[in-house]
Amino acid sequence: MVVALGAHRWIDDEATANAKRQKRADGRMRLPPGQRVLSKFRPMGGTPGDPRPNHLRLRIYGEVDEPTTMTMRDLLALEQHDAQVDVHCVTGWSVLGAEVRGVSIETIRRAVGVSERANYVIFEGAAGYTANVPLDDLRGPNNLLAYRLDGAPLSVENGAPLRAMVPDLYFWKSAKWVTGLRFVARDRPGYWETRGYHNHADPWEEERHALF
Repeated sequence: MVVALGAHRWIDDEATANAKRQKRADGRMRLPPGQRVLSKFRPMGGTPGDPRPNHLRLRIYGEVDEPTTMTMRDLLALEQHDAQVDVHCVTGWSVLGAEVRGVSIETIRRAVGVSERANYVIFEGAAGYTANVPLDDLRGPNNLLAYRLDGAPLSVENGAPLRAMVPDLYFWKSAKWVTGLRFVARDRPGYWETRGYHNHADPWEEERHALF
């Protein structure tokens, strides 16, 4: 049974029930607590950046050996990675098995020589948006800068031309319209983290909001 909740929100009850019976390779349930499965991504707003791939200028700086600014052509010259990922929004919806293509954060780290002093990356997006993520949470190959979703280029509402994809943290950490990666030694909470959201954002721990 699929139930419509608003113009863009579709909850798939059968997929939700199935996911609750599945486990990940790490032993955790596939569907974190408090989540229900959507049949497709729901755009969650934000101020769009320039969606044209040929206008992308991705600044990579901070605790790195070789600060640089990459174009989309530069990114496409690096090793590419295809992945199927589950993503989980803090508002309670999840999309399972989304097909994404992009460049892993690990590949970028190797390309620019991230210093041992770096402990976090700050994803920088359009209109001053930022999201902070510990580097330890970005070591798997499925943590990407993605430019394709489900076989097509990213749409504007989903962050074209480039967005972060950090599937094991709540989806606000997967910044859209990415313009920069800033590697830092000390944590610097981002846009939502300074507005009451949890600093880490683990869906399986339901780290939705900060504890005061």
